[in-house]
Amino acid sequence: MEALGQFIPLILIFAIMYLLLIRPQQKKVKEHQAMVAALRRGDQVVTQGGLIGKVTKVKEGDNEIEVEIASGVKVRVIQSTVAQVLNKTEPAA
Repeated sequence: MEALGQFIPLILIFAIMYLLLIRPQQKKVKEHQAMVAALRRGDQVVTQGGLIGKVTKVKEGDNEIEVEIASGVKVRVIQSTVAQVLNKTEPAA
């Protein structure tokens, strides 16, 4: 019984770490994946590098998007590097 008593604080530490650190991080990752999956043409995005531009093309198989950062200047960006979507476009009816 004493051995179990010694492990209780260790078990409590792991439970607190899970609730305060691991679970919120998993939730944040799921939200980011959903945001990236919902990207479409016309969305205004910010990349992790700080570039702000408008999505002009979404390549499904390559996990790439094409972002126009200025008139006539387009760059290819990996979808997962999109940090934030500023303006969502409404789906065509």
